[in-house]
Amino acid sequence: MSFPVVVLISGSGSNLQALIDQSLAGQLNLEICAVISNKANAFGLQRAKQAGIPTHVLDHTHYSSRELFDTALQECIDAYQPKLVVLAGFMRILTEKFTRHYQGRMFNIHPSLLPKYKGLNTHARAILAKEKFHGVSVHFVSAELDAGAVIIQAKVEILSDDTPETLAQKVHKLEHIIYPQAVKWFSEGRLAIDNSGAWLDNTLLPETGFQYSSS
Repeated sequence: MSFPVVVLISGSGSNLQALIDQSLAGQLNLEICAVISNKANAFGLQRAKQAGIPTHVLDHTHYSSRELFDTALQECIDAYQPKLVVLAGFMRILTEKFTRHYQGRMFNIHPSLLPKYKGLNTHARAILAKEKFHGVSVHFVSAELDAGAVIIQAKVEILSDDTPETLAQKVHKLEHIIYPQAVKWFSEGRLAIDNSGAWLDNTLLPETGFQYSSS
């Protein structure tokens, strides 16, 4: 039986596409039940429709408070009874009540080597700080922004001629590898979380999660 997932997006949906592609290739045993966006012009909605996946738009500007939007979003998600909620470029800060409802079954991907560089403009900040490495992290979602237990990270070297744009391109390629990997682990029952952190195959992961290497 396929593992039911709902994906939330706000933009192009390239990580959504990676999940769709791996599912079609038989590398992931997923059923993406629905794709939900807070922006009607998100290109990821077209990706979902092309794959025959139901889509929904919940425009956050139509709600008078963050709490009302999150309540409507939760109702939309729960109608599909997913075992995992995947944030794939969903650009909304979620309320504590919402994150608590999906505690232990909601993932996010963040373009930095957490716990470094939470928030926005991570590529530029890493270059400005003269970091030698940068990268991307998949983590469980918690009430605190970009602070949930890290599942897996991948890193790239920052070269002397890198710009935020070139660094973003390198990081994107890694996103499309490690996000499906984290989802696969969870769908196979290999990944869990408790108060001490994230666990893979009954082994507690370090603060920075599993370190992906292409070599």
